Amino acid sequence: MGQKLTIEPVTRVEGHGKVTIHLDDDNNVVQTRLHIVEFRGFERFIQGRPYWEAPVLVQRLCGICPVSHHLAAAKALDVIVGAGPDGLTPTGEKMRRLMHYGQMFQSHALHFFHLVSPDLLFGIDARPEKRNVIEVAKEFTELAVQGVMMRKFGQEIIRATAGKKIHGTGAIPGGINKNLSSEERDFFVKGKDPLNIDKMIEWSKDALNLFKGYHNENRELVDTFAAFPSNHLSLVRKDGALDFYHGVIRAVDEKGDKILHDIDYQHYLDYIGEEVKSWSYMKFPFLKSLGTKDGWYRVGPLARLNTCDFIPSPLAQKEFEEFKAYTNGKPNNMSMHMHWARLIETLHAAEVMKDLLNDADLQGRDLVAKGKKGSEGVGVLEETRGTLFHHYRSEKNDLISMCNLIVSTTNNNEPMNKAVRQVADAMISGQKSIREGMLNAVEVAIRAYDPCLSCATHALGKMPLEISLFDKNENLLDQKTN
Repeated sequence: MGQKLTIEPVTRVEGHGKVTIHLDDDNNVVQTRLHIVEFRGFERFIQGRPYWEAPVLVQRLCGICPVSHHLAAAKALDVIVGAGPDGLTPTGEKMRRLMHYGQMFQSHALHFFHLVSPDLLFGIDARPEKRNVIEVAKEFTELAVQGVMMRKFGQEIIRATAGKKIHGTGAIPGGINKNLSSEERDFFVKGKDPLNIDKMIEWSKDALNLFKGYHNENRELVDTFAAFPSNHLSLVRKDGALDFYHGVIRAVDEKGDKILHDIDYQHYLDYIGEEVKSWSYMKFPFLKSLGTKDGWYRVGPLARLNTCDFIPSPLAQKEFEEFKAYTNGKPNNMSMHMHWARLIETLHAAEVMKDLLNDADLQGRDLVAKGKKGSEGVGVLEETRGTLFHHYRSEKNDLISMCNLIVSTTNNNEPMNKAVRQVADAMISGQKSIREGMLNAVEVAIRAYDPCLSCATHALGKMPLEISLFDKNENLLDQKTN
């Protein structure tokens, strides 16, 4: 029967999950699973609510990425009110884009500086009490300040566009409920150092150089850790450019060949299915044409840079060309390169925000578009962690009768499980006792995907970290609790 190793919860991610690792009698890994242990009921309890409430309600899924749910819901309702997906006013669309790119910027900064940097700066095997942002602030004060201020800048962008930093109300069906005043614009463009967009671009380049320096010194680890071939899926602009807010769905296989050819996301259900497994509250999406076994795919920064043809901002495009050259133009399947891709996206978000802040359309007064009302709509965008689907139906008395959400972390469910299995095979097989750094390596693989388990679940309260090792008769051999 072998042994079972449990990591609960996975740390330095948003939300709660656990990992179980099953060993045979020779302590070789025979099964690994990433369990999402809390239930999310948003798809059910939003039913019966007026459709215009959805953009405010669904962002309560999460306090980390509420903007993404806010905008995805608004995009779906644009279709229902006859304004979308391509019919917003210039001010409405550009204000939403500024809000969204501010969200991408602050969330990428949060993940890299607060959650990932302790592993890079102190090492995967460092003491647990050392691997946190407080210790980073003590030893790398300037770097920590940069991370905090970059996140603050993004949150201020959200406040100016959505009304609040968390759970705002700026996006409404058909558009936006405010424009950006010239005073707000000047705060971001001409603001006191460091809170201005030029400093954000400079610091984004610094963060990229930090990771590339780490990569140069730890190439074998970064290139081989949790690396495996996969399909990749994301939105791309109709001309193939990277676009976080709108586009068509493209998927490529491990060789770079297209397996979804720039489809209209209103018809996503024709191409994407969801498998249910008994040991997780999170579903397992797959491409229907390839089936459940071969149709799983990755989403997020790595996938986006594997599917797009170019990045429409000059500094990020230059970094993109270097990124693509590393794999000779082929898809990059190295999980730790997710951080590299994420930081290229951070730079791109800063460049796009600068362009938008200098666009006079943001001071326009035509905020809402209307058209012929419908009963069903789909909203899709690229959230920090990957492709996010919101689908609503409202048929009677303007009440929501159906809601389907496929969140970014759900799309990455199978890849995260495969990353856990690969690291467990490499680090745990043959071991006879618990070594904390060995277990953190499993978490490092999961953290590369920046999972937001709160979006895929709904957790309440605090769960302790408990790791238990059992023999083949389920007798407890060793246990550690924080």
